[in-house]
Formats: sequence, C-alpha cells, structure tokens
Amino acid sequence: MKLAKLPDRTPVKMGVVLTPSLAQRLREYAVFYEETYGNKEEVAELIPFMLEAFLDGDVAFKKGKKKVDGTISSSSD
Repeated sequence: MKLAKLPDRTPVKMGVVLTPSLAQRLREYAVFYEETYGNKEEVAELIPFMLEAFLDGDVAFKKGKKKVDGTISSSSD
C-alpha cells in the first residue's frame, strides 16, 4: 500500500494561562485574520495553527530535534 498508516488525530485539550496583554493581542490577531480573509474565527481555533506555524518556522528547534532524533535512532540500532 502506498499510503502510510494515518497518524493519531485525536485532539488533545490543553489548558493555558495567558497574560491579559497576550489575550488582547490574540483577540486583535483574530480581528486582523477576519479583515484579511473575510472569515471570522475564534481565537481558540487560530491558536493551534499559529503554534504549528511558529514551531515549523523555528530553525533552531528543527536542528535540535533532528539532532535528538538522530541520536535516539542511532543508539537504538
């Protein structure tokens, strides 16, 4: 089969505590998103995508993760 087994897609709910200023900035971002795309989205719907984009764009994190993943896989061989 060409298609690999699909990953676990069960949502994981996490609670976070935000500073009032960050909460306000997130609300402002949601307004900016609506102005840009014409679709209103709740902050809670945007946050997972914002975090994923942040992590995908963090070069140092990618390098560190690759190093750790490489170490783990080579030590278990």
